[in-house]
Amino acid sequence: MNPILVVDDNQQILDILSQYIRKENWPFVTAQTGENALKLFKAIDPSLILLDIMLPGIDGLEVCRRIRSVSSVPILMITARDEDADRILGLDIGADDYIVKPFSPGEVMARIRSVIRRMKAQTSSDTLIIGSLVIHMPSLSVSIGGEAVNLTRRETELLYTLASAPERVFTRDNLLTLVWGYEHVGNYRAVDSHIKRLRQKLDAYEHDFFDIATVWGTGYKFERKLP
Repeated sequence: MNPILVVDDNQQILDILSQYIRKENWPFVTAQTGENALKLFKAIDPSLILLDIMLPGIDGLEVCRRIRSVSSVPILMITARDEDADRILGLDIGADDYIVKPFSPGEVMARIRSVIRRMKAQTSSDTLIIGSLVIHMPSLSVSIGGEAVNLTRRETELLYTLASAPERVFTRDNLLTLVWGYEHVGNYRAVDSHIKRLRQKLDAYEHDFFDIATVWGTGYKFERKLP
C-alpha cells in the first residue's frame, strides 16, 4: 500500500489524524501547504489523499483540480463549512467525498478503510458492458460509444452499482452502504449530489438505451430502454 497523503495547515489536526493512521499501521506523509502536497503527490503516488480546502498559497480546490487532471486517486476533502456550494464545487473538480470539521477521527478512519477495501477487491474481471456503455472498475474508466466519460471514482462506483442490477430500485441508504461503504445514515444529500453530477456528465453523450431514473420517495434505479 502506498502512503496516505494528509494535507492540512493545522498542526493539531495533522497530529490527531497521524496518530489514528499510525494505529492502523498504514504508511502516511503530511503536508501543510498546497505546494508541498503537489510535490509529495508526484513523489509518493499516494493511495488516498485527505485534503483540506483552506490552505496557504495554492488552496485545496486547486490542488484537487491539478491532481484530478492526471490521477483518479481517491480524494476526501476536509472543509470547515457545511455548505452546498462548497460541496458542488468540490464535486465538479473531482473530489470523491467531504469531511466537515469538526469531525470524528474514528469516522475518518472508517471512510479510509472503506476506500482501501474496495480498492483491494477490484480485479481485472470487474468490467460491465451494457450496450455501448463500458465500465472498467480496475482503471475506473467509463465509455459510451467508445468515447471516454470523465467521472470521479465515486461517480464511477455509483454508476457501476446501479448498472450491475438494472431495474433494481436502490434506496439512498442502500447506496450509502454499498458505494460509500460506511455508516453514513441519513446523509441523503451526498447521494443526491452525486446522482445529479453523474446525470449531467452522462447527458453530454448519446445514451438513449439507458437512464438513471428517480423512484420518487424511494431512491434510484438503472433503467434499460429498448429501441
